[in-house]
Amino acid sequence: MRLPQSKGSPRRNVGVLLSAGAGRRYGKPKVLVDGWLDTAVAALRDGGCTDVVLVLGAAQVAPPPGVTAITALRWQHGLSVSVRAGLAEAEGMQADYAVLHVIDTPDVGATVVQRVLDRAVDSESGLARAYFGKRPGHPVVIARRHWPGVLASLSGDRGAGTYLSTRRDVDNVDCADLAGGQDIDQPPTLLHEV
Repeated sequence: MRLPQSKGSPRRNVGVLLSAGAGRRYGKPKVLVDGWLDTAVAALRDGGCTDVVLVLGAAQVAPPPGVTAITALRWQHGLSVSVRAGLAEAEGMQADYAVLHVIDTPDVGATVVQRVLDRAVDSESGLARAYFGKRPGHPVVIARRHWPGVLASLSGDRGAGTYLSTRRDVDNVDCADLAGGQDIDQPPTLLHEV
């Protein structure tokens, strides 16, 4: 059973914005797409994150005010490197929960983040993941006690999903009424040509 938070120690939720990739199919790193960085940071902050960690790699950008930017040194090796770097930073910030989010879902706003975060905090497991219809997506919220298991399961271009797939206690939070949650892998002009 989850113990209530004492008044002297408020819960610390750290948003980890995964944005290190080169965006090859998109034609440029997605952290450079106009407006996406600010949109994702606002979703995390307004959705209940105390702090936001921006995980960079292929491109370096100035972080928005109050955001901690780090570089995943071997970002070319896949998503696992970014998740590992983000969780290490969240650990240093003494976070209770990590809210993993991606740069390329610009329609996911604060209401989605808040719904998934609330579900994780209220659950016995401390694990929750956004679902959009029958499709899993982001954000994913992971209580600190699960981080060693997540880190042990990380490999290549696979993130926390490997660990979550081994658990029967992940709260799948339907957010299809709030957003589409689709990763955008191609610029709008290419999407219309297909």
